Amino acid sequence: MRLPLTLLVIFLVYAILLGIAPLHRDDWLLENVLTVVGLIVLVTTYRRMPLSKVSYVLIFAFLLMHELGSHYTYAEVPYDQWFESLTGATLSSRLGLERNHYDRLVHFAYGLLLAYPFRELFVRVANTRGFWGYFLPLNVIMSSSMLYELVEWAAAEVFGGDLGQAYLGTQGDIWDAHKDMLLASVGALLALLISAAIHRKYDRDFQKEWAESLRIKEPRPLGEEALERLKAKS
Repeated sequence: MRLPLTLLVIFLVYAILLGIAPLHRDDWLLENVLTVVGLIVLVTTYRRMPLSKVSYVLIFAFLLMHELGSHYTYAEVPYDQWFESLTGATLSSRLGLERNHYDRLVHFAYGLLLAYPFRELFVRVANTRGFWGYFLPLNVIMSSSMLYELVEWAAAEVFGGDLGQAYLGTQGDIWDAHKDMLLASVGALLALLISAAIHRKYDRDFQKEWAESLRIKEPRPLGEEALERLKAKS
């Protein structure tokens, strides 16, 4: 109880401070709708199904990054100025970057940091094992990334103007949505490969469980044949 509560308090203080004077108030409100929903879900489900400390720390780290992006808007996070003050040159000039890439970083972090909490849910709630315990969380990251891009597009269409463009954050890149989804997928794949490597090292039944997860449990076809079997039972 102590760690989740501590992380929650730290995050709320951090979010409130960044919410006092965000660069664009309307965009800050839009960016934080899903954050509020997510926090409500985490708090209300804590007693019934608390997550591991690892999952809470990963979620906490992602939310910190998200709040920073919502404070400035993702396309205007001044990491170049911060880097220049420390090194004397901007990060963009050193790496040859032509746009603000903070949004790309957070999309990658979405997959990297949230894939394991999703895996924990699948293992504990859906009782997934072996291959499916890694494949399904990866799919959730990929599909939710796609859904978020659709939400961004819809918001840009509904609100239009500067607010719509600030929320969409494409910065003139017509492939922005595709790149964001790819980065989230790569981050999730990396996190799940690390998780699988750890489990393979310490779990003596890892290979057996993996093989069992891919074994055919029901040899009979479904579809119309399953329907006929159900009719025969009724």
